[in-house]
Amino acid sequence: MSCSMRLTDGGRSVKLPAMDAQTRNLSATERLDWLRLIRSENVGPRTFNRLLERFGNAAAALAALPDMAKRGGSRRPITVCAKAEAERELAATERAGARLIATIEPGYPRWLAAIDDAPPLLGLMGNAATLAKPMIAMVGARNASLNGRNLARRLAADLGRAGLVVVSGLARGIDTAAHQGALASGTVAVLAGGADVIYPPENDGLWREIIETGAVVSEMPVGTQPQASYFPRRNRIISGMALGVVVVEANLRSGSLITTRFAAEQGREVFAVPGSPLDPRAAGPNDLIRHGATLTEKADDVLDALSGQLRRPLGEGKRDAFRASPAGIPSDDELARARSDITESLGPSPVTVDEIIRQCQLSASVVSWVLLELELAGRLDRHPGNRVSLLIG
Repeated sequence: MSCSMRLTDGGRSVKLPAMDAQTRNLSATERLDWLRLIRSENVGPRTFNRLLERFGNAAAALAALPDMAKRGGSRRPITVCAKAEAERELAATERAGARLIATIEPGYPRWLAAIDDAPPLLGLMGNAATLAKPMIAMVGARNASLNGRNLARRLAADLGRAGLVVVSGLARGIDTAAHQGALASGTVAVLAGGADVIYPPENDGLWREIIETGAVVSEMPVGTQPQASYFPRRNRIISGMALGVVVVEANLRSGSLITTRFAAEQGREVFAVPGSPLDPRAAGPNDLIRHGATLTEKADDVLDALSGQLRRPLGEGKRDAFRASPAGIPSDDELARARSDITESLGPSPVTVDEIIRQCQLSASVVSWVLLELELAGRLDRHPGNRVSLLIG
């Protein structure tokens, strides 16, 4: 993708991939292929994007998966999502009253589409128009104080009246208060399980209210129960959908701070509501402020910091629609010579892909291809900053 937007991360200039309005709807066949590809073994969002860039479409990528995983050193055949399995998921999605939106389709949140690990398909229940508006994320402690919940509710209502959609995770405490405050203007709940699985259960009524005026989204199949490992994945969607993240009460080990780390990596603004040093729930926001987050007491603090982004048309620039011709595939001889050198250059500590290219004196296309093989074999881990590491064992 080309780059044409910048936000600040603690005073540091950060490039964001550009976005555009040149989107298109997937055909029924393409949607099924996209779903099969993202549900196949060892294919995450980043790998999905690289496969589409390499092969041009999901059908060709699906056909190539077994051979690529074998060449990457997989000890057993890779599990490719069967057509019947994907069809069952699509049918279950429809029965639940949900639908899947692809990154290149008009209804997909444009700021989320700009991050490099955006979910290729996002499950949606509710009003899709909500996702087209500029968003602000609000997160915080589950065991929030009464004052913290009241402030979050008031802040969300004020930001909603100013034209921002509040996005949060439907958790107890600050998340719940933020959604409640923004109900009148529209709010988005991002779930760790399926979009139809209400968690925590006591937020059943709130979930239904959000669907009436806003939207509930998830990258997980409908019916999926939330697990601990799913929540960090959900958090990167919360921050990715928004222009910035506001933290109201969070201890230093809170999952809310994971969301702010994602925000920083994605080039988003971070806002923090200060609190008493005697309250452990203030330790997280106070520490964020100490490290450059915008001290936030009222909606104007957020609106002033985001004024440049709010004035800029949301759809400017261009977004990759994966219609480019497939990249050239290196010859078997090139790849055979390169595999051992690239594998030897990797270890458990992350290194940049550029460093591998320089050290091995190989072309970017060869290195990219071998890394993709290793990834599909379950031997490579991707990290922020275009860094990779070898999974040992």
